[in-house]
Amino acid sequence: MPTDHHHPHQTKQRDSNVATLARAWKSLRIHLLAKVATFDLSMTLLLAVFLLGWLPIGNVEGFAAEPGSIQVATFDLDVTPPVGSMMAYDPVRRHDELGLRCRGLVIVGAGQPIVLCAVDWIGIANGAHDAFRDALATAAETTPDRVAVHCLHQHDAPRSDFTAEQILHHAGATDLGGFESSFQRDVLQRLSQTVTAAVPHAQTITHAGFGTATVEKVASNRRLLGPDGKVKATRYTACGDPELRAEPEGTIDPELSCLVFYNGTKAIASLTYYACHPQSYYRTGVPSPDFPGIARIIRGQDVPETMHIHFNGAGGNIGAGKYNDGNKANRLVLAARVADAMKRAFDSAERFPITADLISWSVAPVALPPAPHLDRDQLQATLENPSSPEAQSAPANLAWLGRCQSGHKIDLACLGVGNVRVLHMPGELFVEYQLAAKKMRDDLHVAMAAYGDYGPGYIGTEIAYGQGGYETSQRASRVDKSCEHVLMDSIALLLGKAE
Repeated sequence: MPTDHHHPHQTKQRDSNVATLARAWKSLRIHLLAKVATFDLSMTLLLAVFLLGWLPIGNVEGFAAEPGSIQVATFDLDVTPPVGSMMAYDPVRRHDELGLRCRGLVIVGAGQPIVLCAVDWIGIANGAHDAFRDALATAAETTPDRVAVHCLHQHDAPRSDFTAEQILHHAGATDLGGFESSFQRDVLQRLSQTVTAAVPHAQTITHAGFGTATVEKVASNRRLLGPDGKVKATRYTACGDPELRAEPEGTIDPELSCLVFYNGTKAIASLTYYACHPQSYYRTGVPSPDFPGIARIIRGQDVPETMHIHFNGAGGNIGAGKYNDGNKANRLVLAARVADAMKRAFDSAERFPITADLISWSVAPVALPPAPHLDRDQLQATLENPSSPEAQSAPANLAWLGRCQSGHKIDLACLGVGNVRVLHMPGELFVEYQLAAKKMRDDLHVAMAAYGDYGPGYIGTEIAYGQGGYETSQRASRVDKSCEHVLMDSIALLLGKAE
């Protein structure tokens, strides 16, 4: 087994010494360069070479890196809303033993830093998604296009949409509901501080690993088709109808993927990906990470020295309804099944040496066409009539439509780690996109994180928009059916399969 070349205590002491020296030299350099103007030209050049040569420009302060190596800094923040604040559907009544987390990592050494972030909220949309990426980019000293922010989509959790909030303010609304964002802005400030503090403690990564495992009896397709090819029923994540639970699983991706970063034999971070709506039960008034978050907690207890970060895959049309009748005891049953797959994928991960040249980050900005039913004048009229049944969704619909009409593009991204590719996608994406991406590059290990920018809502396949059902209804989806071609072309580009 490969081992770390440095004793852990020596490494920690060395990194501390380097950080102290770096700060001292930075302070001295600023002071002396301010005095340089009083010297003659030859002394100026000499001091410039001396001072600028000591600390390599562009290196992250706080640790020394081997040439060609990468480093990973992890971060973890409590993002549980306070009692009395509004979540996506209900105000917080109380807290229980669990809370909501914002976790991620910063990859340093492969060009500008790369930031991956997963949040236990229902969704972060539009201007809020921009703000989170901007804040993380500033904290990690990188650019927003090298930052991916995703939610796990738990329902007893907050939403965040600064654009919708602004629309309500302009309309003179006094009740902002779940769009009131003072807590979310506080989280942004604390998250920036957390990441800034984490980066100097980045650890050298010697190896990466990738493993998969089949998740048993969790995921099932929500959209049950009749003989005519239309959706006859929706099997939600909690399904009390035994006839619907008896229907086949349908199209799912049963595979949970696990990407691990190691320092020698120690796993620094474990990133898992699995496509499924995460609700066992909700509308309790108690913030909950639900069964995927509990699975993550279980893994944290099993392997406490590793940061466990979970991403929801393309689970827009996937839930646990076949295996969950709504009995509250099922939350732990589902969590145990996911945790078991996380363990098996982690334990079976195939390790390989990793250097900076094996890390890549690609971005494909896309303009997703808005749904044809979105009409600005109608939405504005709805917004001004709070008693309308559609008034609650009007701010988010107006926010998304305005972004589209302004020419805004969403960044699709792909992280490359050796022969691993992780796609970072927006919205409540259908699982068919994930399956198609894996099939497109079956010579690589492909994983997917969806629920990035939450603005588009559900993103179905083209055929799904003619099949009916909740997910592609006007209530749920804000994009046109032609999105399939836009997304599949960009996925092919990111995976190196564009024609």
